[in-house]
Order: sequence, then C-alpha cells, then structure tokens
Amino acid sequence: MFKAIILKTTEDKTNTLSIEDLNIDDLPKDEILIEVEYSTLNYKDSLAVTNKLPIVKSYPMIPGIDLAGIVRNSSNQNFVIGDKVLLNGSGLGEISWGGMSQMACVKGNHLIKIPSKFSSMQAMTIGTAGYTAMLAVLALERHKITPDKGEILVTGATGGVGSISVMLLDKLGYQVCAATGKLENIEYLKTLGAKRIIDRNDLSKECKPLEKEIWAGVIDTVGSQILANVCASVKYGGTLVLCGLAQGFDFPTTVMPFILRGINLSGIDSVYCPLELRQEAWERLAKDIDLGKLQSISSIISLSEVLDNAKNMLAGDTKGRIVIDVNMV
Repeated sequence: MFKAIILKTTEDKTNTLSIEDLNIDDLPKDEILIEVEYSTLNYKDSLAVTNKLPIVKSYPMIPGIDLAGIVRNSSNQNFVIGDKVLLNGSGLGEISWGGMSQMACVKGNHLIKIPSKFSSMQAMTIGTAGYTAMLAVLALERHKITPDKGEILVTGATGGVGSISVMLLDKLGYQVCAATGKLENIEYLKTLGAKRIIDRNDLSKECKPLEKEIWAGVIDTVGSQILANVCASVKYGGTLVLCGLAQGFDFPTTVMPFILRGINLSGIDSVYCPLELRQEAWERLAKDIDLGKLQSISSIISLSEVLDNAKNMLAGDTKGRIVIDVNMV
C-alpha cells in the first residue's frame, strides 16, 4: 500500500481532492516502477488541483508534473533497479498519473537519470521550473545573446522559473533586470543576482508598438500586456523567450518589433521537449546552478498541504520553489 493525492470529478464538474491508500496493482502497467521521494508544486499543478483550468484530461488523476525517486522495477534496458531518476512534464499529472504519490509507473521515453551532483530533493527544487529556465537560457545562447550584448529582463522574477532564470543568468555573467509586482522581495531578487529591479506595473500599461530599445533579451513567464510591452523594448536583433502565461495567453502587439528591429520570438515547451534537449538542459544545470542559492529559494511541504499552497500560488502569495515530500502526509 502507498499514499497518493487523487483528483476526482463529479457530475457537475466539481473537483474533489483526497489523500488515498492505493495498491501497486492500481498503477498503470508501464515500463518502470518508481518509488517516489519528492514531487513539486508548479503553477500548472496549482491550476489542476484547484480546477481553475482544465489541465487534467481524465479522472481519477494523481496530479504532479514532476517526480524524483528510485527505480524499483524496470523492463527498459536504459534503467535498472536502484537508478535515481527524475521526470518532468511529458503529460505527467495531466494525461498519465503524476508525481504526488509515493509510487509511480511510467514510460522511459522522457525519464532522465538524476545528475550525480544533485540529490533527489535538489533535483525537485529545480524541477520543471528550473529545467524550463535552463531551456530559456539555452534559447538565448542559440540566438547568440551573449553577456556583452546587454541587459536581460526576467518577468515574474519571484516565481519558480523567474527565480532560477535570474540565478542562472547571473552565474553566466549576464546583467539581469528583474520585473516583479512584489517589491517587498527586492532583497530576495538581489541575493539571486538581479542587478536592477523594476515594478511590473510599469510594464502593464498600454504602450506604442515600438519603444526605447532597452533589453538584449527577455525571459517572459507572464504573457499578455506585459509581454507586448517588453517586446516593444527589445533591442535590434534581440531575443524574446516566452515560457509562461501567468497574466494571460493573449499577446496584444504588432509585427513591427519583428520586422523593423529583427527581433526573435522563441517559445519554450517543457512538456514534450525531446529527450536530447532535456538531457542537455540537465547537464547544463549540473554545471551552472548555484546549490547554495538553490537551497535558499526552496520550501518543503507535505501532501496534505498541497491544496492550500496551490491556492496561495494562484493568488501570487508564494515565491521560489515548493517541493513536496511525498512521504510526509
């Protein structure tokens, strides 16, 4: 027997959440059985467990788009009993049962061995948020946005993706400008490496299609009007990396920044990202992340604390990374 969070739905489309006891036989019959040690609470998880958006595609569902743990059985030649592994996205917690469980059974196509530098808890402190942040940094590098090109803006900077983006960019020598609506967290952002901090409200007003050129690159986690405004201020030949929609999924702008300044728009998909790019991102994380700073942005919760923390996250009342110890109930 093991414990897991179970999401169910009623005839009137109301979600219910409970912690239940399950048997191994209740799990899907996939290649690799994992004893889960940690999962995480991400923005998408918060939408799922509160049913704010139709993230979950079928019920009952174990939520959790991340997991880290130990292989206990495997029919996949790439993984053996005892391997410490992690999984980000790939439909976890949406289409297939996810990480908020003490056991999981998954396919091996997106599974990765945890880099030796990281413990399972550190791997989940990074989780989808840090992996997405690394994919965003790699996108800037592919477009040859080097530190000498100028300042990089990170929006939603106190969130998981934003916090780790600031941390990584600083480690790599970039000048980082952090945008946040939580000005009480200025010192928090400075400790992560932000050299300049601006109020997100200054980016929320309507603007001209083209504004003063400021940023060589942008990692945007919020979308909507803020995305349009920062797009108008990207320097000639700069790159705007889009990896979130916390403010909204609209993009109220024009083609002018793209055809008059030659800027690039690079979208990040962390869910079905090819295995080769996943491995590259995790190899770079093992090389480039500051473990001391990483520890400073994390908090650990139990399975029973997931719902309250999800509500707080959607209300904008959390920062950094929330790790779930699935053996704490």
